[in-house]
Amino acid sequence: MKKLSLFTLLSIIGLCSACLIHAQTLSLRDVKSYPFPTSLTAAATGNKIAWAFDEQGKRNVYVAEAPDFKARKLTDYNEDDGQEISSLSISADGNWVVFLRGGDHGSNWNDEAPVNVNASPEPPKVQIHALSFDGKQHIVIGEGENPILSPKSDQVLFTRKGQAWIASLAAEPLAKQLFQANGITGEMQWSPKGNAIAFVSNRSDHSFIGIYTDKNTAIKWLSPSFNRDRSPRWSPDGDQLAFVRTPGRGGATDSILSRKHQPWAIWNTDLKTMEARQVWKAPQTLAGSPPTTQGGTNLNWGTGNRILFVSAQDGWSHLYSIPAAGGPALLLTPGEFMAEHIVLSPDKKWLYFSANTGKDSKDIDRRHIARVPVNKAAMEVISEGTNLEWTPAITGDSKYITFITSIGQQPPLPAVIQLDKLKQFNKEIKLVAKENIPASFPTSLLTAPKQVFFHAPDGLLIHAQLFEGKGKAQKKPAIIYIHGGPSRQMLLGWNYSEYYTNAYAMNQYLASLGFTVLSVNYRMGIGYGYEFQNAPNCGTKGAAEYQDIKSAGLWLSKQQNIDASRIGVYGGSYGGYLTNMALAKDSKLFAAGVSIHSMGDLTLDNDRRMPERFEKAPDAELALKTIWESSPVAHIGGWTSPVMLIHGDDDRNVHFSQSTDLNKRLLEKGIEVSSLVIVDDTHHWMKYENVMKVNQAVADFFSRKLMP
Repeated sequence: MKKLSLFTLLSIIGLCSACLIHAQTLSLRDVKSYPFPTSLTAAATGNKIAWAFDEQGKRNVYVAEAPDFKARKLTDYNEDDGQEISSLSISADGNWVVFLRGGDHGSNWNDEAPVNVNASPEPPKVQIHALSFDGKQHIVIGEGENPILSPKSDQVLFTRKGQAWIASLAAEPLAKQLFQANGITGEMQWSPKGNAIAFVSNRSDHSFIGIYTDKNTAIKWLSPSFNRDRSPRWSPDGDQLAFVRTPGRGGATDSILSRKHQPWAIWNTDLKTMEARQVWKAPQTLAGSPPTTQGGTNLNWGTGNRILFVSAQDGWSHLYSIPAAGGPALLLTPGEFMAEHIVLSPDKKWLYFSANTGKDSKDIDRRHIARVPVNKAAMEVISEGTNLEWTPAITGDSKYITFITSIGQQPPLPAVIQLDKLKQFNKEIKLVAKENIPASFPTSLLTAPKQVFFHAPDGLLIHAQLFEGKGKAQKKPAIIYIHGGPSRQMLLGWNYSEYYTNAYAMNQYLASLGFTVLSVNYRMGIGYGYEFQNAPNCGTKGAAEYQDIKSAGLWLSKQQNIDASRIGVYGGSYGGYLTNMALAKDSKLFAAGVSIHSMGDLTLDNDRRMPERFEKAPDAELALKTIWESSPVAHIGGWTSPVMLIHGDDDRNVHFSQSTDLNKRLLEKGIEVSSLVIVDDTHHWMKYENVMKVNQAVADFFSRKLMP
């Protein structure tokens, strides 16, 4: 018998190992085992940071500090109970961490209501908590919303049932109502010295800015008018207060379908004389309307007595700066990209933010950390490459920047780097809590999505990410993923939204099963400029964005390795609405679909768009007809493909009745409908095991309907 050399044996062993690795497939539970960080924040002094981790439904607060930034778990919530952690902050002196536990913030309604995913006879409460940074003291402040620590680090301001409350961190009783005001009190802001509070009093068709000083002093109202005033911001010395003014509700009825400029302006008040005046007015153009990206106007106050804000007036959501006394706006961040997750440095000299720009043309589908001085257009992109970074925060000692990053196919984690080492960013970055990623997480088995483009029939360029399935079949089944919002952007990597990180993981899993997945960034989404996000004839005005989804299906059908007869489509929320449109209008192209908490009949919400009144809009009848024709149920006669409908019945973003209505219509027409109802969960799947149930149902449905 011929003997094999050691080199030959090692080669065979290596080849077999490579075959075994290639043969491995992703487990859905493993690919969904990552921790997801949110609410990253830094103290106003020192170098302490805090964030929340969602670890398979177990949500907890973590902290770390210089020099090692070793993660330390501050809370001990060990159940998959759907209790969100939000409004996380650290006191200015670094001694307290405050957060809100419960609710579903980010909903369209009832975000402050308890979430009871475990069907407890006694529902959980939405409560404010304060913990000492060392973990030795835990104070339950009680029910409320929007907690804000005082500059003196001794009190917490919050709202309860639309009124202002305050809690002491050192004395009893803990909480009491601070003052009573008509309307709904919100957007409260401590003065720099902590001796006064600015707030918004929302009174439905108008709103005022008020200043509360103490129980013996009358509330001061700043330039009350018939307008809506919001976003109060104190100057660093506390002598001035800037705010945003928009028109109050009312006036003659106007066209429903036409696009119109929405006016807004920045006002500033001298608090010594109580004189308020307009210091900047937005251009009267469509793009000059209030920005609708993260943080809205992002009004702030920098050093040198400069007011800072975001505007899309040049076609992109950019940062601007004006003198507090008024004057022309200085564009700080020129270029074809957007700025979001914007924070001001402790010395108020720099704006730090995440932007979809960099040295690589593909960066428009990524996020990197950038900064710019508040008084000149000298922007720097700090990070670069194929990694993604977002939500920066600067430590109070101005020595470190912290942010969240995903490196390659590794899931997102907090990270820090010294500000004086930014030029060696990729070498000096320190990941925080890397040990929290489970050993079973399949980093090496994930695929890097590819950036692809195609054109819609009207010529608009559409970006997408392609996840290529494994396997030897020459003609593979394919699936189109449609994000919701619609003001979202899927990225060339993990997303900064937990909901869309789940979608990214799901697309990875579907690709591992042998599907080719195309994630489409259709018009109305962010990242590609004002005109793309606010394209004409979209949504209830004609559903023009659907042509991008159909174009994606046609693009896939022309690829040599795709079986054009086995293309599926799925999405949630607005993505579910467009999934319904795809199946209703083009069942010949889309062989099956999964529609998650979606809309079928847009006229069901017609009352808020076309209220009953004697004076009708000039295009009222045409608008109603257009809204109907923009609804999937208007085209249900062409729907032949099988569908799965999924919805949670405590949804606070899309009414559960939308799926009830659509399900009945489809069954009456004889369409094959599978269904999955999640009892007592919300739009954002607050319970991890419900996420797993939904994801597995999607994968199983497509495997049954599209796999040969």
